[in-house]
Amino acid sequence: MAETKSYDLIVIGGGPGGYTGAIRAAQLGKKVAIVERDKLGGTCLNWGCIPTKALLAGAELYHKLTHEREEFGISAENISFDWSKVIARSRKVAGNLNAGVGFLMKKNKIDHYDGHALISKAAAGSPKTVEVYDLNDAEPTGEVGTNGVEKFKFGGEAKVVLNAPKVMVATGASPRPMPGSAFDGDKIISSKEAMLLEERPEKLLIVGSGAIGMEFAYVYNAYGTEVTIVEMLDRLVPIEDTDVSKAMLKAYKKLGIKVMTKNIVKSVEKTDKGIKALISAVDDESKTQELEADKVLVAIGVQGRFDGLFDESITIEIDRGHIKTATDYKLAGATYETNVPGIYAIGDVIGPPWLAHVAGEEAVLAVERMYGHDAPDVNYNAIPGCTYCSPQIASVGFTEQYCKENDIAYTTAKFPFQVSGKAQALNETQGFIKLIVGEEHQEVLGAHMVGEGVTEMIAEMGLAITLEATAEEIVATMHAHPTLSEAVHESALGINNRMINF
Repeated sequence: MAETKSYDLIVIGGGPGGYTGAIRAAQLGKKVAIVERDKLGGTCLNWGCIPTKALLAGAELYHKLTHEREEFGISAENISFDWSKVIARSRKVAGNLNAGVGFLMKKNKIDHYDGHALISKAAAGSPKTVEVYDLNDAEPTGEVGTNGVEKFKFGGEAKVVLNAPKVMVATGASPRPMPGSAFDGDKIISSKEAMLLEERPEKLLIVGSGAIGMEFAYVYNAYGTEVTIVEMLDRLVPIEDTDVSKAMLKAYKKLGIKVMTKNIVKSVEKTDKGIKALISAVDDESKTQELEADKVLVAIGVQGRFDGLFDESITIEIDRGHIKTATDYKLAGATYETNVPGIYAIGDVIGPPWLAHVAGEEAVLAVERMYGHDAPDVNYNAIPGCTYCSPQIASVGFTEQYCKENDIAYTTAKFPFQVSGKAQALNETQGFIKLIVGEEHQEVLGAHMVGEGVTEMIAEMGLAITLEATAEEIVATMHAHPTLSEAVHESALGINNRMINF
């Protein structure tokens, strides 16, 4: 019979949300267990944020050596790359950090369990029961239970049974498949397979131009792959400000990446050589064309991952592929508790914006509030979004389009990196800093950036929004010279037509 252990809190999912929440609970003196069915660190650390940044770092270096070396007076011949080592470095970086999370669990006396978690009992007023199974004993049945959760078949008894009055679900999300074209891990791939390919494809079709699609487009293009991006909407990175979309279209065309906006992939046929995709125009499906590639990377979004997590007797509320919190998690006073008392959910599994840093903030807030501590709300209007291709994209707050659609009176100013001394010294003159402020009080409403290093600069603008800082207060904050961040200062000056260098 499986051993039974009791805790104050059981966290299911060891990603940035789960392990952060577990650590905070331990800091508050709680006895904590964390269950993870893959690797500590979750998708972000092992298959997302971190390893892709390692791939991008190599791609940028290779691009500079092959395209810009003469600009810097560097002579070199026969510059090449070893694809296996490119991938190996990415895995090494992820592995190092995975080990680091394991150390943090031990440091904070958090018990870590490997395996598939099943919340089997969750009666009100009683401890919740979580059974942990060996992955080999947990198989999906392909059936969906009456509670909307995919059923699993469990072949043996649980390795261990955990009890706690509170459970926090932080199981993240999985790539959303393209309708009619399921992932096969070979020719129709997700981001996970894209960072593990043993051979670099000569031709790659990418469906979707969000952060994942844009980053992999840059990586593979840099190493010589012919890349085509198909986007259903009318512009690249459609979640961003339109000025950002225009700048990225120009940059990617310059790199030789083919971009097809207002198009959809109707079907994908697997061939001996790879795939053949039928692409049609959104506004006229009779306008079609075929495109052949070695592989298709589907990057059209994610869906909450909670398959096999809840016993059918637990009627957890599901909304559009995500676990629903009892009250809107974006409202003031959110606790992140679900409709089942004592079960909480945070991060990608509850819905957008599907960002690791958001999951971490939500986890800390949920833990603080479940144990009666006062904590400030997550400011969902001040969440930075970053895309780490080259040039980089960073944004926070309202876009200009949002202001127009919601009748918000605003003023905007934009400073180009083309006239930045530091940008010229780096030979990185693409992009700009765009600032949006309220018309009356000039409080910062949003900031949108394209260019070298902007993902490191966006936090300043998030702080400005949080503190309700004005353009004049940014002007009064001296920025060092020469730096790329001077462009933030110049854009703030531009609100009142006072730019010095443009």
